[in-house]
Amino acid sequence: MRLTDLEGVSRAVDERYGKGIDTPGTHPHDRKRPYIMVDGTFATPYHQRVLDIPGVDVSIHSATKYLGGHSDILAGSVTSRSEPFLHGCSKVQKIITVPLNPMDSFLLSRGLKTLDVRMQRHGENAIKVARMLEDHPMVASTFYPGLDSHPDRAMADGIYRSGRDDDEDRETNPQTYGGMISFVVIGEGEDALRRARNVCENLRVVNLAVSLGGVESLCEHPASMTHTMIPREQRLAGGLHDGLIRLSVGLEKAKDLVDDLKNALDLCDEDGCDVPDEE
Repeated sequence: MRLTDLEGVSRAVDERYGKGIDTPGTHPHDRKRPYIMVDGTFATPYHQRVLDIPGVDVSIHSATKYLGGHSDILAGSVTSRSEPFLHGCSKVQKIITVPLNPMDSFLLSRGLKTLDVRMQRHGENAIKVARMLEDHPMVASTFYPGLDSHPDRAMADGIYRSGRDDDEDRETNPQTYGGMISFVVIGEGEDALRRARNVCENLRVVNLAVSLGGVESLCEHPASMTHTMIPREQRLAGGLHDGLIRLSVGLEKAKDLVDDLKNALDLCDEDGCDVPDEE
């Protein structure tokens, strides 16, 4: 959930390697300056169009997530203004046959038509959820760019454009900060693992799944799901706390999401969670 100063990255690369020269017809390996490639899946073009930033060469998106928006396709996009780079991509595309099939192309086109309104609602819901999490006694840390406590808060308004063009004011498109949140429950080691797992399993509106960016809210516990095969020491060194939970905030009613998460957290105390008996 940290933010990156892409203009600063571009300046640093320019100072070291000079400006990138992309002469049509040349081989991509002929250029001396490294390509700056940005995965903008979390922000989406609704918030940040990275190819408008001088020095950024390639924009990458997992279209499976917000661009598709309905958890029903597997797709991705790579775009660039560099003719040699695009030529190289087209050769790879031809060799390994990666063009999207007609049905998934239709579904992605359908999803893009509602990207604007979906991203606005994702952001409106997420800030309400993030504020509740930040104030909850069972949560040690909450990471969301819209919170004043976020370490990169000063950059957030400039990065998250919220669908605004240069000539539009904030009243037309209110400021939002996307739908991705991460938070850490209190405790260490086995206590944190148990609490985080139980929080995820006690949720009823939010679904327990590893994807993100769909209309439905999803949560996942990396330590026991996506990163369970990584030794704990390596996981902690990489910043993945035992009690870390990732939350993709969907389009449900915000109060339902807040109440669901609060209820799941309220079931935990310092000794762990009391899981209700199933009738």
